[in-house]
Amino acid sequence: MKSILITGASSGIGRATAEIFLDAGWRVGLVARRAEVLNDFAAGHDHAEALPADVTDAGAMREVFNRFGHIDVLFNNAGVFGPSAPIDEVALDDWAQVLAVNLNGMFIAAQLAFAAMRTQGGGRIINNGSLSAHVPRPGSVCYTTTKHAVTGLTKSLSLDGRDLNIACGQIDIGNAETPMVAALKDQNPGMAAMDVAHAARSVLHMAEMPLDANVQFMTVMATQMPYIGRG
Repeated sequence: MKSILITGASSGIGRATAEIFLDAGWRVGLVARRAEVLNDFAAGHDHAEALPADVTDAGAMREVFNRFGHIDVLFNNAGVFGPSAPIDEVALDDWAQVLAVNLNGMFIAAQLAFAAMRTQGGGRIINNGSLSAHVPRPGSVCYTTTKHAVTGLTKSLSLDGRDLNIACGQIDIGNAETPMVAALKDQNPGMAAMDVAHAARSVLHMAEMPLDANVQFMTVMATQMPYIGRG
C-alpha cells in the first residue's frame, strides 16, 4: 500500500485530498495543529493516521516522520493567507507568521521528506503553490511573496533530487471552494470558484505517476477566473 503524508490536513484542500487518497486505497498521514479534528477524521478510516503537529516546529515534525515510517509522497500543503492589506499596513508580526507557516514549515517538511526518501531510495514531494506564485491579488504581499518562494523551493528540490530518484512537482490551485476562498468570496461577490475535489484529484494524478515521470508544474483553477489576460 502506498503512503502519503499531508500537511494542513484538517480542512480545505488538505482534508479533501486526504479523502481522495483514502478512497484510492492509500495509507494517509494527517498533519495539522488541531488534534481533535484529525482524530475524529482518522477514526472513520482504516488507513488514516492522525499526526497532530505544528509544521513550524522542527522537533514535532521530526517525530511525525518517525512515527509515520515509509513515505512514498509528501503533499506539502499547509499554509495561511495572512493580512489582506498594502505593505505599509502589514505588521511585522503578521509578515513573520505567514513566512513561518508558508515557507519555514514547507522547508521543514520537505527537508525531512527528502532525507527519508534518500535513505529509502526515492519518493515524491508535491508542493502546494498557488496562482499567487505567478500573479498576485491586491493586498496579498505576504502570501504572494511566500508562494513565489515555494516555486524556488520546488525547482531546487527537483534538481537536487534528480539523481536520488526523488521527484518534486508543484500544483498551483486557483479558487477551490475552501474556508479560505469562502472568506475571499465574502469580500468579492460573484468571484469564480470550483469544487475542491478537482484540486484533490489533480494531486492524486501527480502522486500516482511512476518516479520516472513527473508533473513539474500543474495549474488547476476555476475556468472563469481572470488569470489569463487582463480579465
